[in-house]
Amino acid sequence: MSERTRKSMNGNVRVAVVCLAFVCAMVGAAYAAVPLYQIFCQVTGYGGTTSLASAQPVEPIDREVTVRFDANVRKGLPWTFKPVERSITARMGEVVEAEYIIENTSERETNATAVFNVTPFAAGPYFSKLDCFCFTQQPLGPSEKRRITVTYYVDPDMVTDDEAGDVGTITLSYTFYPADPPDQSADAGDQDATDDATRPVRSKS
Repeated sequence: MSERTRKSMNGNVRVAVVCLAFVCAMVGAAYAAVPLYQIFCQVTGYGGTTSLASAQPVEPIDREVTVRFDANVRKGLPWTFKPVERSITARMGEVVEAEYIIENTSERETNATAVFNVTPFAAGPYFSKLDCFCFTQQPLGPSEKRRITVTYYVDPDMVTDDEAGDVGTITLSYTFYPADPPDQSADAGDQDATDDATRPVRSKS
C-alpha cells in the first residue's frame, strides 16, 4: 500500500468518525429538555423547520393553502396546550395570525420553551413567521391560562418548487418542553453596577 493511499484512507476514517460522532450527538440531544437537534433544525431550516421573515410579500396570490395546527406537551410539563382553530385556509402570501391557549394545571410557576417544524418537509422553507410565541420562553403562574399567537404567511414562491409546488395542506407542529426560569443574577449584577455608577460620591473633608 502506497503512502498516498494510506493517508487517504486515514483521512476517510477521520471524516467517518466525525460524522458518526455528530449523528450520535444529535440523536442523544433529541432526548434533552429542549432538544439541540430541534434548535439546529430551526436555525438551519433542515427537517421541515420554518423561516423567520421581517416583512410580508408585496402581494398575495390566488392560490390557497390550508395550515393545520398540531399542539403537544412534553412529559413532565403540567400544561395543556391547544390551538383555538384546528386549521386555517388562506391565500399564499396572506398574513395570518393563529391563536393557541396554554394553561398551567399545577399550583406552582412553570416555564417552557416551544420547538416546531412543518410537514411536508419540502414546505418548510416557504413557511415564514413574522412573530411567534416560540421565539421566547413562556412562563405561567400557578393555574394561569393565557392566549399566545403565531403570525405567519406561506411564501408564494412555493408554487415554483418542484417538490412543494403541489402542496395544498401544511401541518405546523409545536411541542412545549420544560425550561429553567431565566437567570436573574446577571440582571441583578447589571443593576448593581448601574446603581454604583449613579450613586453620588461624597468628597473627602
